[in-house]
Amino acid sequence: MINNFALFFRPKLIEEISGQKHLSGENSPFRKLLKSGSMSHAIFFGPAGVGKTTLARIVANELQLPFYELDATSVKVEEFRKIFANHKNALQKPLIFIDEIHRLSKTQQEVLLLPMENHEAIIIGASTENPYFTLSSGIRSRTMLFEFYPLELSDMEDILARVRQKIDFTIDEDAKDYLLSSSAGDSRSLLNLLEFALKVDLHVSLEILRGLRPNALKDGVSSDGTHYNLISAMIKSVRGSDVDAALYYLARLIDGGESADFIARRLVILASEDIGNANPQALNLASSTLNSVSKIGYPESRIILSQCLIYLTCSPKSNSAYTAINNALAYVKNEKALSVPAHLQSPSPKGYLYPHDFGGWVEQKYLEKPLRFYDSLGVGFEKTLDEWMIKIKNKDKMA
Repeated sequence: MINNFALFFRPKLIEEISGQKHLSGENSPFRKLLKSGSMSHAIFFGPAGVGKTTLARIVANELQLPFYELDATSVKVEEFRKIFANHKNALQKPLIFIDEIHRLSKTQQEVLLLPMENHEAIIIGASTENPYFTLSSGIRSRTMLFEFYPLELSDMEDILARVRQKIDFTIDEDAKDYLLSSSAGDSRSLLNLLEFALKVDLHVSLEILRGLRPNALKDGVSSDGTHYNLISAMIKSVRGSDVDAALYYLARLIDGGESADFIARRLVILASEDIGNANPQALNLASSTLNSVSKIGYPESRIILSQCLIYLTCSPKSNSAYTAINNALAYVKNEKALSVPAHLQSPSPKGYLYPHDFGGWVEQKYLEKPLRFYDSLGVGFEKTLDEWMIKIKNKDKMA
């Protein structure tokens, strides 16, 4: 029996990669760049088990570069410096792959900046976190950012078929469905579960799989369309102020093994998109919920999610903030950029009227031409904001 399925069945060529067609596809810019013999510094970010490390190894192999695989949780600055020194005068610069790169300290990130700038090595980092929030601007400006997505059901089936070409085994249909869906688009998860199931019996049953993995490893973005439908139904029920329906779909998600973090993140988005300033406390509670469930986990997180869900469902709704920024972005994207009025430029020149010198507000020009993106719905606290704005701008008239 083959040991370590995840390593043994790891693709060696970019053509063998399952999923990530936006990177591995024949006409993808990434693949064309690699086949040209070039590669920039890069950050691969996305869920676990979707091919980030595999693609980094393929890049090194394709370009025939010395390859160093480091883990940001344990790497020391001296290791970077030693690698750079060893290849200082070499014709081929090394490829340094840093897993969990978001865990590098600020100092460690700064150590990489000059070598990256001078192309002393190709740096590829992998992260399950969004690099826009976890990495310094210096690192981001020197790298290309490539997002990886959870594998689709068809991708997972391809991986299973690859295993069956090497190992003679049978698997019941319901066991196959559970193996694919419970792995939540994570190839490593699929291969690990299958490996140990086959150590139990070469005929894989649902009973064996559930004995090894009682719950699905859902983290919110499964290939299972049911989960997309459930999260959509929950959000729409909250938006529609139906508490019981929202709770039902929340319970379905929790029972299906959905990550508490993922549910909370969706509630944070909803609090701003669908409630907004109609009840500003909604965003505070949703953010607190996200922070709480990330530290507590199930089963207690179900209570925290329920409290937040009920509060959001019962809150007044407004999408005016959502609509306003979309309107502004559409204008910026499609229209010629407006010049910043001279009196608003930095440093503040003569002509700028400091509102505090005028009791808090003074009429002056803030845009080259008048634009309107925001329309209040006058719902909940938005009505108070509207009243504040009227009072602010009519202060002199009311005096």
